[in-house]
Amino acid sequence: MTTASHFSLLVVDDEPDLRTLYELTLLREGYDLDTAGTVQEALLHLKDRTYSAVITDMRLPDGSGLDVLHWLEENGRREKTVVITAYGSSENAVEALKSGAYDYLTKPVDLKQFRGVVASALGRGGGGPTVDPSSLPSEQHRAMPPPRVPRPVAVAPPAPALPVSQALGRMAGNSTAMQQVRSLVEKVARSMAPVLVAGESGTGKELVARAIHEVSTRGAMPFVPVNCSAIPEQLLESEFFGHTKGAFTGADRARRGLFVEADHGTIFLDEIGELPPHMQTKLLSAIEEKTVRAIGSDQPRRVDTRVIAATNRDLPEMVKQGKFREDLYFRLAMFHIHLPPLRERRADLPGFIRHTLSAIKRSGGRRGIELDAAAEAALVAADWPGNVRELENVLNRACILADGERITPADLPADITRIAPAAAAVEAPAGTGPLREQLRALEARLIARALQQANDDRRLAAERLGIGLSSLYRKLEEFERMGLGVA
Repeated sequence: MTTASHFSLLVVDDEPDLRTLYELTLLREGYDLDTAGTVQEALLHLKDRTYSAVITDMRLPDGSGLDVLHWLEENGRREKTVVITAYGSSENAVEALKSGAYDYLTKPVDLKQFRGVVASALGRGGGGPTVDPSSLPSEQHRAMPPPRVPRPVAVAPPAPALPVSQALGRMAGNSTAMQQVRSLVEKVARSMAPVLVAGESGTGKELVARAIHEVSTRGAMPFVPVNCSAIPEQLLESEFFGHTKGAFTGADRARRGLFVEADHGTIFLDEIGELPPHMQTKLLSAIEEKTVRAIGSDQPRRVDTRVIAATNRDLPEMVKQGKFREDLYFRLAMFHIHLPPLRERRADLPGFIRHTLSAIKRSGGRRGIELDAAAEAALVAADWPGNVRELENVLNRACILADGERITPADLPADITRIAPAAAAVEAPAGTGPLREQLRALEARLIARALQQANDDRRLAAERLGIGLSSLYRKLEEFERMGLGVA
């Protein structure tokens, strides 16, 4: 087992009193330690030796903690970095986390939390053995600790390659919005900071949370989803943090709680806006202290659990109304991912429909079934107030109802075909002749209708049809040559 003395730390802060406070706190934990007061002094230490972790203030006389972070990244170093920011400087904390910091603390620093974050960065869970206080510098010599004999340095092993995420692969769509979401997921996964995923019901917030977990270095550890709105208020604390046997009437056995179940992994708190005020307070404490206390116990338990929360509510507005704690909101929203509704990424719909249908077929439902052109056009034209969840349900239902091997508008719910009357009305290609010519005639009619509904705005019509603008122009030229009279 690695002892505390085998971990080497570099503390960077320009305030001598704070630097000494951090130094004494960490020495008591048994760590090997160097200190610096400037960026340049820190870089001299880093060029001279390798550390297990770096703790740095953001504001330094000759630069900032970001300079230290960037140097570590540019030189391929593996030190975990904890940054210390002034209270209210959330922008600095966000920038540091995006630059690869492991975690952050705000001033004035709580020393208990300070020790916990450092232990977590070093993978030491609940802290470690302390050194004999008599071995610490005497009061009058604290400002200048005696020279230390160099100790073996534990070099962090290379970070494992991030796995290919199945959840990330299920986030279909090539729209700019979805490309940005996937890019954010991959970046956020590198940090251990909380994430807030916002979006309407059914947009796939849990899928995003799973993707973040799977892509992160915690991917092999538990992912524990929790629907906050589904747990009775009187049971929330027990469900979250556990209870001891006999803690209350009916507690005939001890329960670990969901945060402990997700230890070293990720807990996904869906519908976070439904938490009552007293649980918001307890949740904030658990996130900041990285500890939980079971009901009926007086012993806190340290947990290394990443929190990803989701909501379909307007949390900033709830903060203004006093219904959601502002400090909890800013803690959770260190990284914020917004999932747009399907109606705002209509260009993704054709690909997403095909992707969903393929998944249904692979899961054992009617492997040979396909969508006909009219049914697909109706699905693309719909507004999908229930978003991804509604679309999946509609396709599952259609696979069951379809008589043959093709899904037609007749197999779709009436509200879907009402939204897209032009598409739904065409159940078979008009006229007779080879199938290819009939399908081209049907496509021409659907495009003509889309242009009419978009007041001949070709860019809007292309977006609603789920095709590129250049593809629309190419089809219009082809239809003109065929004498179909669309343009």
